Amino acid sequence: MQAVATAHPNVALIKYWGKRATVGNLPATGSLSLALGGLSTETRVRFEAGRQGDRVLLDDREDAETSARVTACLDLLRGEAGVTDGAVVESRNDFPTGAGLASSASGFAALVVAAAGALGLKLPPARLAEIARNGSGSAARSLLGGIVLLKNVGTGTDCTQLAAPADWPLEIVVAVTATGQKAISSRQGMALSEQTSPYYPAWVESHATDLDAGIAAVRNRDFPALAEFSEHNCLKMHAVMLSTRPPLIYWTPATLACLQRVRALRADGVPVFYTIDAGPQLKAVCLPEAAGEVATALAAIDGVHQVLRSPLGAGARLRAAGD
Repeated sequence: MQAVATAHPNVALIKYWGKRATVGNLPATGSLSLALGGLSTETRVRFEAGRQGDRVLLDDREDAETSARVTACLDLLRGEAGVTDGAVVESRNDFPTGAGLASSASGFAALVVAAAGALGLKLPPARLAEIARNGSGSAARSLLGGIVLLKNVGTGTDCTQLAAPADWPLEIVVAVTATGQKAISSRQGMALSEQTSPYYPAWVESHATDLDAGIAAVRNRDFPALAEFSEHNCLKMHAVMLSTRPPLIYWTPATLACLQRVRALRADGVPVFYTIDAGPQLKAVCLPEAAGEVATALAAIDGVHQVLRSPLGAGARLRAAGD
């Protein structure tokens, strides 16, 4: 009644920000993402006969909000298996948690894979994605590897791998400009933006064009087009955040300095572009031959604590005994 799973966080190139339904945690828009194979979450789930309630440890700490979301996912899996036993969940990230690096996406992807494995469930990927989405709206993207499309379909979502890691071996260089947890979570920030930003309706209405362009760029392996639409979509999302009341200012001075450095590198012919999720960390997406130069340039910026290099990663998976 126990299992261990590994999953990787993901970075959205065409992003979602906002919900179309709180029940089921449904995103307002589709999204296009890359799995960060160099960063990992490892989660162990152990169901104990007769245990009442769940105990959830994230990086050896308990957190009431996280625990409630974990229990909501486990309840759905317990319902599938016909059991009521509580679980002990131990999850660790080898990267900063809650700091804009999609730790919730990899965490809930690893959770549902480990819990399903512990319960002996053989659920289809769509059902696992539906369950994981209750914990994190972007967790379904971490269930798959490479470049992933998450689309709104009817009253749910559909997740598809557009390219495996070997199909288009992009590399991501992450500039970590702050290591602490952000003051306002993505879930809280989305609700505030929907309620108060005058730009939020335009963000949702214009999103389909960006998503279609991103999909076409991936299918055509068109790096310059992917760069153009990804950066544009990123800045649109942050414009919504900045116009939220109170404003959601996730960037640090180093974040902006990294953005400007990436723009200068590309102007000099280096194949690289930036994207920034709801947090201070800048992700520079580049062709593999440029990763060393990009990493060196970002590491030299004042305020950058750490630079992480990551190839595209695989999907969430169970750890074999002895791994």
